[in-house]
Amino acid sequence: MARPHGTPQRQLSVWHAISVCVGMVIGAGIFSTTPAAAANVSSSAVLMWTWTFGGVLSLAGALCYAEMAAAFPDAGGDYNFLYQAYGPQAGFLFAWSRFAVIHTGSMAMLAFVFGDYLGQVVQLGPSGSALFAALIVIVLVAVNLAGLRFGINTQVALMTIVLLGLASVGAAGLWLSFQGVAPATVEPAAVVAMAGSTTLAPVTHWGTALVFVFLAYGGWSDAATLSAEMRDGDHGIKRALLLGMGTVTALYLLVNWALLRGLGLAGLATTNAPAAELMLRAFGRPGQVLIVTVVAITSITVMNALLIAGARTTYAAARDTVTLRRLGRWHVVRGTPPAAILAIGAVALMLVGFGAYTRHGFTTMVDYLSPVYWFFLTLSGGAYFILRHRHSRVRRPFRAPWYPWLPLGFTASSAFVFYSSVAHVKVGAVTGVVVMLLGVLLLLPLRFAPRPAG
Repeated sequence: MARPHGTPQRQLSVWHAISVCVGMVIGAGIFSTTPAAAANVSSSAVLMWTWTFGGVLSLAGALCYAEMAAAFPDAGGDYNFLYQAYGPQAGFLFAWSRFAVIHTGSMAMLAFVFGDYLGQVVQLGPSGSALFAALIVIVLVAVNLAGLRFGINTQVALMTIVLLGLASVGAAGLWLSFQGVAPATVEPAAVVAMAGSTTLAPVTHWGTALVFVFLAYGGWSDAATLSAEMRDGDHGIKRALLLGMGTVTALYLLVNWALLRGLGLAGLATTNAPAAELMLRAFGRPGQVLIVTVVAITSITVMNALLIAGARTTYAAARDTVTLRRLGRWHVVRGTPPAAILAIGAVALMLVGFGAYTRHGFTTMVDYLSPVYWFFLTLSGGAYFILRHRHSRVRRPFRAPWYPWLPLGFTASSAFVFYSSVAHVKVGAVTGVVVMLLGVLLLLPLRFAPRPAG
């Protein structure tokens, strides 16, 4: 029996899209970038201001994306914006980079986080982490192949657990404050050592802190891939992006306040597991076990969101070519692009194998994907201005306020993070850029199917 094919249907609520937006942003990154940011600022007040600034600029980006997604709804999200602004070649290069670098690299990175945490409980030897990493990729692929409802409702359930976990970190800070417990302190020399071990060499200390903060806020743009499936086609994606990023910003500020309250700036800057240390200090061993479990679940949540959004970009790009039409098939009954899901899962498994071979899976994947991600986010900022002028007559249910200053701020901040990642990541950055440029070679034999411009 032939499979039914078709196009995405408007069946998702705002809550579903918020779960993807929040799930894409809140990941293991908040637990690793906070110490790195703290090591590069001079006071607790500056750290909190830096996280607030990062949230404000991310909200600016969300407003720009809300306008573009409402005016040009499509399962491709960023891909569609780049296609409309720069042409099919630029759109395909982005889809290739998301397929081969950004989403699959992120999935492999987070699979190793999951494997590392589970490996502390279930001992399988040196290869245990990689085996668990491969297993979770396979499980999530199977979940999403089962159908949109299964995959998206799994995302909502996982996101709820993550939010409760982050709230528990805030509760730990409040509990210590209520008990009058003074923040933990460490010797100043340890802070200097931590600052010298950060991944990126600082241009300025605050600039380096901002790079880590923006990395923690990254990923919200992927909610735009659901714009063509929102029940409220006019305002649904706007509400999802704004509520999603507002929630993320509030939680990040709460978590950083709690970590500073319990560990102090110096203690925060010198730990590799700040949330676990805070929960141990506030609630003992049960609190520590709870947050370790939440970190593992967080990794799964982001991986699932990556698979939901990434498969839709791959589907959209393949749909617009004659050569790759098999990847551009949409299963109407299940509400998923099955071939795209399988392809992304296969590449993620290959990267897990590569990470296991190098023995530095997490670090390698961070260096691998960061420059490519911020390069295309900068291009999307430029696409906003192009689409505003080239398609000025297209109906826009929502317009980003404070034009042109708000979108300029978003574009400039993305360009800054891109520059910093290229300038300081070195080998990992070069590898990711080379893989991205392989997409140029893939463009040569491709034939693009005609599609409307607006």
